[in-house]
Amino acid sequence: MTDFAARRRTMVDTQIRPSDVTKFPIIDAMLSVRRENFVPDAQREAAYVEGLLDLGNGRCLLEPRTLAKMLDALNISNDEVVLDIAPAMGYSTAVAAKMAQLVVAVEEDEELATEAQTVLMEADSDNAIVHVGPLEQGATEHGPYDVILIQGGVEHVPDALLAQLKDHGRIACLFMDGELGTVRIGHKSGERVTWRHAFNANAPVLRAFSTDRVFSL
Repeated sequence: MTDFAARRRTMVDTQIRPSDVTKFPIIDAMLSVRRENFVPDAQREAAYVEGLLDLGNGRCLLEPRTLAKMLDALNISNDEVVLDIAPAMGYSTAVAAKMAQLVVAVEEDEELATEAQTVLMEADSDNAIVHVGPLEQGATEHGPYDVILIQGGVEHVPDALLAQLKDHGRIACLFMDGELGTVRIGHKSGERVTWRHAFNANAPVLRAFSTDRVFSL
């Protein structure tokens, strides 16, 4: 029988800590959330490997290192409301829920959303909500948000999503330029979002956030 708890410890010790992520809430969340439960059954054995986990249909689970470094840069506190875009089966939502007051997950794939809701309930993530709808539209009824996370590559971020960020809120996005990706943290002041470079990473571009999608509308 696979010792997933040991694999979680190994993931933290070999992927998270060496990436200069040492904040206790992040380490504790990644040690306690059972990542293997948030992937398809056929991929449970690969849940803790280093690298992207392909979920099919252009979707993936971000590298543990990438998610951890995003969370580190965002510095979520326990009185904040988080919007988690495209979490698939909800792993990132469960991790963020260990740190935030409330996490609203937006998933456009109804099957993934249903699975996410089930697994989050089983994980006792009582402060997480799964909203089914277009990724780029967010979830205005639960906002505005202190923090927004996008679980995949983007080429642009719609104004409609940025409008759901509170004044002085933060957003983490993995901007892709061809094969090169950069995670940037945006800080909102008034109506303006100022971006700064955080670190390099890679992920497939989510269709909802591709420039081709913008031009086709």
